[in-house]
Amino acid sequence: MKRKKIIQISLTLLVLGLIAAASIVYYQFNQPHRNVQETKTDFSFSTSQIVKEYLANAAAANEKYLDEEGNSKILEISGNVAGISEDFNKQKVILLKSTIDKAGVSCTFTPETNASANQIKIGETIAIKGVIRSGASYDKDLGMYENVIMEKCSIVSK
Repeated sequence: MKRKKIIQISLTLLVLGLIAAASIVYYQFNQPHRNVQETKTDFSFSTSQIVKEYLANAAAANEKYLDEEGNSKILEISGNVAGISEDFNKQKVILLKSTIDKAGVSCTFTPETNASANQIKIGETIAIKGVIRSGASYDKDLGMYENVIMEKCSIVSK
């Protein structure tokens, strides 16, 4: 009788633990995502400025542009359009780069903001708002500079 009661209590605790864990996982997956386009911009500058900051000191730049949890602050980058392409998800990718910089800023749009990038032409000067995914760096193995990568981007209309 005593053994049966211990097994029953153990199973009840196990089921309650599984329900609690499933609830936490469900909550985490269904949290509202940050709306980058509707959120106030934290920093606004040119492509040259952010590229130079990352190439000079990536740790300091990360400390400046990332919060305590490692999430990017909202950035507005302005510069010349050096390239336009699409990724595997059919999302627009615009490269902002000055001719004198070693690297540029690669901006990936979302399905919701893709249409705003359709009118952009190479050579235009535009401003793009988004969040940073990685900073500029030099890859010794490839012998080339890597661009700053931004995502959740949209064109900023002035």
